[in-house]
Amino acid sequence: MVPFTLAVLGLVVGSFLNVVIARLPAGRSLWGPRSACPTCDAVIAWHDNIPVLSFIALRARCRACDARITWRYPIVEITTAILFLAAYVRFGLSLDLVWVMALLAALVAITGIDVDHQIIPDVITLPGIVAGALANLAVPGRSIVDSLLGIGLGGGIFLAIILVSGGGMGGGDMKLGAMLGAFLGWRLTLVALFVAVVVGGLVAVAVLAAGRKGRKDPIPFGPFLAVGGAVALFWGQGLLTWYVSAFAG
Repeated sequence: MVPFTLAVLGLVVGSFLNVVIARLPAGRSLWGPRSACPTCDAVIAWHDNIPVLSFIALRARCRACDARITWRYPIVEITTAILFLAAYVRFGLSLDLVWVMALLAALVAITGIDVDHQIIPDVITLPGIVAGALANLAVPGRSIVDSLLGIGLGGGIFLAIILVSGGGMGGGDMKLGAMLGAFLGWRLTLVALFVAVVVGGLVAVAVLAAGRKGRKDPIPFGPFLAVGGAVALFWGQGLLTWYVSAFAG
């Protein structure tokens, strides 16, 4: 029952993250009014707001006006459910699982917002930095010093880039880097940043080659940091062990 419960929880949390992605950048309340169709403003009934199932039943169309419903909604819900299940497989029923799911949910929300609006809200990252540090205090075997070093490293690297480039990176990326450092510690933050740079570089080359973006068009870096953070979370320690044995031995 635990995997099933976590999968359902992931779908429900993912549904709420869709609200966060849609409303937070606009400064709207996350708690009210009830969700409505963005095209015709018809209030969405509870039976049309069930994660994934309602999307399928409605065939991706609004019941009131037949406007198309974006695929982002089920993608966010399913992704969150998969991440929660993966967290359970990796960490089991433990205190670690709580902060891991909180971090993953925050990364999903940040990814959606940065893709849509090219911003990373402080209202997620700043409390996230504090939550990451507190998680290291609450969970046995974790070090607050490692967390503080991670904050300095994750935020400091982007601060240096901002100062050197005169704004080549945004302050949101810096705060997201610090948030990852707070949760992951400095070693896994290095892994997260490396993965983010590699994946971001590959995607940027592919997008430019396909003509989807020009050289001066901005490409949000937050989603790549989120991917790097997730990779470091699940496989970072193994990657570090492999690197040390293969290259530093």
